[in-house]
This record gives sequence, C-alpha cells and structure tokens, in this order.
Amino acid sequence: MSKKIKFLIPILLAFALLFGYNTQANNNNPNDKLLLSILKYVLTQGHYKPKQLNDDFSKKVYKNFINDLDPSKHYFLQSDIDEFSKYKTDIDDQIKNDDLSFFYLVYNRLSERIKEAESYYPEILAQPFDFNKKEILNVDYDKMPYAKSKAGLINIWRKQLKLSTLSRLYDHITLENDKLKKDKNYKKKSFVELEKAARAKTKENMSDFFIRMHDISYQDWFSTYLNSIAKEFDPHTAYFDASVKKQFDISMSGKIEGIGARLQKKNDYTKVSALISGGPAWKEGELEVGDIILKVAQGDKEPVDIVGMRLDDAIEYIKGKKGTEVKLTVKKLDGTIKVISIIRDVVELEDTFVKSSVVTKNNRKFGIINLPKFYIDFDEKNFRNSATDMAQEIKRLKKENVEGLVIDLRNNGGGSLKTAIEISGLFIGKGPVVQVKYRDRNATVKSDKKAQIEWDGPLVILVNELSASASEIFTAAMQDYGRAVVIGSKQTYGKGTVQSLLDLNRYSNSKEDLGALKMTIQKFYRINGGATQLEGVHSDIMLPDRYTYLKIGERDLENPLPFDKVPAATYSLWNNYTNFNETINNSKKRIADNKYFKLIDDNAKWLKKNQDDTSISLDYKDYKNEINTTETKAKKYDALKKYTTNLTYNSPLYEKPLVEKSKDLLDKRNAWHKNLKKDIYMQEAIDVLAELKLKPELHLVKN
Repeated sequence: MSKKIKFLIPILLAFALLFGYNTQANNNNPNDKLLLSILKYVLTQGHYKPKQLNDDFSKKVYKNFINDLDPSKHYFLQSDIDEFSKYKTDIDDQIKNDDLSFFYLVYNRLSERIKEAESYYPEILAQPFDFNKKEILNVDYDKMPYAKSKAGLINIWRKQLKLSTLSRLYDHITLENDKLKKDKNYKKKSFVELEKAARAKTKENMSDFFIRMHDISYQDWFSTYLNSIAKEFDPHTAYFDASVKKQFDISMSGKIEGIGARLQKKNDYTKVSALISGGPAWKEGELEVGDIILKVAQGDKEPVDIVGMRLDDAIEYIKGKKGTEVKLTVKKLDGTIKVISIIRDVVELEDTFVKSSVVTKNNRKFGIINLPKFYIDFDEKNFRNSATDMAQEIKRLKKENVEGLVIDLRNNGGGSLKTAIEISGLFIGKGPVVQVKYRDRNATVKSDKKAQIEWDGPLVILVNELSASASEIFTAAMQDYGRAVVIGSKQTYGKGTVQSLLDLNRYSNSKEDLGALKMTIQKFYRINGGATQLEGVHSDIMLPDRYTYLKIGERDLENPLPFDKVPAATYSLWNNYTNFNETINNSKKRIADNKYFKLIDDNAKWLKKNQDDTSISLDYKDYKNEINTTETKAKKYDALKKYTTNLTYNSPLYEKPLVEKSKDLLDKRNAWHKNLKKDIYMQEAIDVLAELKLKPELHLVKN
C-alpha cells in the first residue's frame, strides 16, 4: 500500500465519524451516504488520475448507471429517460453533498418497471408466434431507441421472447430430424406441437428469470450506482460490496471449482473472458475466449437459458462438483452454435506454476517454458514463486543441452511486479527493468540487482492479445534491451496500471460490512519511457489470429487511462545476436507465404464481419438459412482445426518419474503436448529460435 493511501486511513476514520448514523432521512440504508462519502473521498484523494466532479463527469455517470440498469432497453420508457435526464448535470453536485435523490428516483422507477414487465410475458406467450412473418431483431442496443409507450415496450419484449422461442424451436426440430435419421419409423412431432413446447419452455425460463430478478437486493442496485461512479475513474476501479468481496477473496485463494474459465457480463450475455491454464475447459479445448454462453445443462438434463441472467446466477449453474458434467450451448466467434461438454474439476494452484517441455527440431533440442501467471505468496517466504521456479526450470533445461528458449506468455494476465523484475534479471543481469509512477510523482526506476545471468542463449517470447500487466513489463524489458524476439499478436493487452484493494471497513465505525474498493494507484512505463498502457507491446513478428480485428484489449474498454511517456532510463542494449533483424525478416516472409496463416487472417476478417452484423431474422426459414449459411462458411476453416506439426514435445528428464507416479500429471502433460503439436504459433516461434545466432565469443552459462 502506498504511503499516500496509508496517510488517508486516519483522515477517513475521522471523516466517517462526522457522518455517523445521522443519515436516515429518506434513506433505505443508513450506511448509503456514509459509503458514498468514503468512496468520493478515497477516489478523489487516492486515485492515480482523479476526475474533476463536474458536469461532464455527471453526464458520464448518468449514462453508465442507466446503461448498467437497462442495457437492452427492456424496462425504461422514453418518458422515464426524459425525467431522469434532468439530473444529467446534477449528479456531481449530489455526490459532493452526499445526496442520493437521483439514485432513489431511478431505483424506484426500475422497481416499478420490472413489476410491469413481469406482467407482459404470460400474455405474449399465450398465443403462437407467426414465424412466417418477415421481421428482425437488432441486438445493437446502443443504437436502439427507448420505447415511447408501454405498447412499444411490449413489442420489444415480444420480439425478444419470439427470438428465445425461435431458438428453442430450431433446436427441437433439429432433434426431431436426428431421431428420424436414426429410426425411419419414428413419428415426428408437428411444427405446431414443437412451437407450443418451445413457447412453454420460454415461459418457464421467464418465470425463473423474474424470480431471480426479485432476489436482487437493494444493496446490489446501490452497488451498481457506486460502480457507475467508480468506473468513470478508469475501468479497473470498482466497488465490491460485502458478498462480492467474499467471492473475490475466494478467487484469490488458489483453487477454482468448475470448468476453469473466467466469465464477464456483456449486455444480456455471459461471455468467456479467459481460460485457466490446466483447467477442464482448457484441456477439453473447444471453449474459447470470446464465446458467449447461451444455455447450461447439468449432464443430460434440460438446458437452462442464461441469456439475461445475472453473472453470479449464471456462474452458479456453470460451476459444480468435481467429476460432474456440464453442457454449455455457446455461440462461437464465427456465429455458429455449439454444445460443449465439460467434466468439472478443481483447478489447483499447481496448474498456474511454471512448466517446461523439450522439443526436437532437425536433431536440435529447444526448451519451451510456459508461465501462466507471475505468482508469489508474500505471506509465506518459503512458498514457491514464479522467479525461483523459472530459474530452476532454466537450470534443468540447460542440463539437457537445449540450444534456445521460448517463453510462452500467451493468456498470462500478469501478477507480481517483483517476480517480473526478478525473471527479467535471469536474462540480462544488472539493469533497469521497469519504471513505476505514483500520482503527482516522478517515475521510479525498478532494477534487477543481480549480476548473474541464468540464460544468455537465444530467447523468443510468445505473446497474444491476452498477455497483460506483468507479462507486458517483462516482454517490454526484453524487447527494449534487444534481448529477445517478441512474436505473437499485433500488440499485447495494454494494461499498464496497478490496483490496490482497500477494505472500506477500516475507514468507519459502522457495524455493517461496507465492502472494499479496488482502485488504480500506479502506472507502469517501459525503460524506453513509453507506457504499456493502451499500447501494450508490439510484436517484432506479428502473427494473425482469430482476435486480430476484434475488440479485446485495454484500448477497447470504456474510459481507460491514456498512453503517455516519461524520460527513458539509462540502459545498454544486449547486442549479442548476429542476425536479429535478418531472422525477423525471414519469419515475416514465411508467414506471408504460409497458407494456414492466410486462412487464419481470412477467418479473423470473417469473424469481425459476423460480429458487426447485429440483425437477427425472426422468420423461421430465414433464421434457419442464416444458421446453415454460417455453418457452411465456417467449414472453410476446418483445415485450421486439423493442422498439426511434425515436432515432438516431451517432458524434461526431471519430470518423467513424477509423470509416471501421477496419472493426473500425466493427463495434464499429454493434453499440453497434444495442443503444442497442433500449435502453428509455437512452431513459428521454434523456427525463429532455431535461426537466431549468437556472436562467436558468447558462450552459454553453465551451472
């Protein structure tokens, strides 16, 4: 924790006492104004780049809050928005005066509208839908106007319910056709029967949906308002109420039960934001970042529609006991719908540790080191950390006489700054690694203090769009020194900020748990002076991938902190390669001529086109044709799934006895090696590594 934040604590304690419990007038919770007061003060006094609480800030908070409450415009009428908009430039003044009038107005109106909406669906679903009628639903809700009347709002619900029923109807008809293919004597159900069954299921799902809506507490809605304020400072600053803070603490404990995926809410949809290395979804191999989960089934039971469901509720359906099956109906990046079966498991901390493999190419051996995160345990000094594990892994690989190393940082979301600096020191010796800047201070250079270099041979770093934070610090340092060839996505994620989790209970004498605030307090800079914020690290060799044209990085989030520069640190280039630029150029030529990379780029452009098409037909024949057309076009890219290399990957010698004793470890390594063998990106990284040459006078360090 920074000195500035520590200094705030006694001030805030005194500050909180001023507000005590004399805030009950027109207040649903006596701690609401206290929370707002603390949040306002901490954010304006402690955030790295505090915002001025002015009319512009007010307008943005207004937009955030309304969008967060009703992202698909299913509840509020235009008349509501007209009434709310009177407060557009008043929210900043209300925050300053601990006034919650705007929140209460919107919260009470939303409560009314939810009750009204609950009365719409039974009547809509009482009659069959006309699936021969030519109409569309556009799911680009940002461009969709609010309904001007309740009749207009009911029509919005009608279209949404029609789409839900249409999706189920299509599934039912497909299932009936499959049954007929297996048994020619099977008597198919009629379209009318299937439509009725699909409507009944939609009605059941809506009943469950509104039960869950009623379970959302007042505190949940108030937390949404507080987060509308917090996220206007930057996308990584967030308020956690008591229940969310508890979940956050559990997620940091080292074990994740379920499928091993991180999920986020995007409008009405649950989207896969990351896969946990070594987890069930990662091993199964079908689920991808960017996939949207539409339905969840427990084994062979009837799937539950989770569209529109709160993220916490959706997660409850997806997670489960080790060994149980969950079937996810997902919309893939290419628009196809697929059912993915995953056997749940416990993702242990072990799966986030460094692991290595030895690959043979033309009778030459190279080492692959996979680092899923920059881990450390500050409470247990003798506990494993990524820097000591990396050093040990390098020593083991050197004993096998590998000629070069690939460090795989794909999907590595970061972690400990300390270990990022220490790992950098394994390859460069003494010298600056990163610059860290607090608010209103000059940047401080953080350096590796050890002269010893653990590996002075050829080095390649493999990254993608999801390599973030500490990954970008290490990669940027290696690039600035000219120590490694960086290969992968056009640029990494671009998260150059640091957050601190502040327990708000320490700032108050309240007996109620006030939750916590995750707040941005620092910014990272490269030793060349440029920030990693927004820009990330641009690869020396760019490889096309499925996410090339999609919005996936920090730059695509709402309200990110800007890119800027500080003075460069003093450092000397490593300068021990004889063919650094030549190797990069040769790789670029190979990539340009490679038919698979061309196909990947073509696929990426097609995915972007699909993502931009937000219109869905509600006519059954057109809906069916759209699905068939998408599936037909998707087959063009089947060759990418069948791609394999002629490289062989094996566990290092030290690990072979461990693999023989543990079937679980054997299965994990087999899955990893199987994926590596089909990995065109790793193959190109190995080709680059094999070509890199050192100056004759340089000899590998032998320990």
